[in-house]
Amino acid sequence: MRVVTRAGSEKGELMHGASPTPGSGTAAARHVAVAYSSDGEWADHLVAFVRAGLDADEQVQYFADATDPGLVTRTLAEHGVDAESAVRRGQLVVATADETYLAGARFDPDAMIGLWQEAVDAAAAGGFRALRAIGEMSWGSRDVAGAERLLEYELRIHHEVFERMPLTAWCFYDRRLVPQEDFRSLTQAHLTRSGATAHDDAPGLSVAPLAAPPGFRLAGSAGYETRRATASAAAAIAASPAGPVTVDLSVLGHLDVAALAAMSTAARDRPSFSPVRLLGAPPALHRMLELFPELGEGLEVAGR
Repeated sequence: MRVVTRAGSEKGELMHGASPTPGSGTAAARHVAVAYSSDGEWADHLVAFVRAGLDADEQVQYFADATDPGLVTRTLAEHGVDAESAVRRGQLVVATADETYLAGARFDPDAMIGLWQEAVDAAAAGGFRALRAIGEMSWGSRDVAGAERLLEYELRIHHEVFERMPLTAWCFYDRRLVPQEDFRSLTQAHLTRSGATAHDDAPGLSVAPLAAPPGFRLAGSAGYETRRATASAAAAIAASPAGPVTVDLSVLGHLDVAALAAMSTAARDRPSFSPVRLLGAPPALHRMLELFPELGEGLEVAGR
């Protein structure tokens, strides 16, 4: 049985016996973390996604990492999808992570966001109704230059890509290849999750985009042990092209002064010079601002 999680409550809303519908309208439904732990699960997700795209006259792209590109087309053919014809007419494109996410000297979220715009425009120019893509994300857990920015990227593209472009993308996370800590933080950066995305209540920090208004939601603990996730959230806040950005802290159990300083720095670094609004700030944050008022620069704290 597949489970889809839509972040909304503290632990998300579970919809049993369902899988995300490719091409659904909202940005949240079109950016999906898909988890699997066997070759059979991988094939099921692959075939359903590609078949729906070909039937809808969309261009479909697959960015392979751990999977041999030839296995992608062979698996589709074994399940009755005419992948060979789709490749010949340019409707199906199978590439690698080295040709897409890792095409530069290091992974760069800004460059990748620009590549999505180019790919969407190229699909439209080719006469396709929209673009859909699958990206294997296992490279993010290897010693790849820039891989530490993958969480920042997953957080940013909800607002910067999916709210702006006719794109459906499933991020494939193989639980056999992605360490649990990385798996949890990266999949929870998606508002829709499919497959075995368990341990939602594990200790740590989860960060997800807000469906509206533009911004992010932090849950769990923002402290020394989760400084990497905190840094990614701060980078996403700083890069956001939106006007005011909202950061929901209402279910954040712990926030230390270093995490507050990171958000303050992000607010000052924002190109639009618009404020970062903190909602549901815990009492500890108010106390820290009394002790270190300089950390409140660029932040609007509700109830303060």
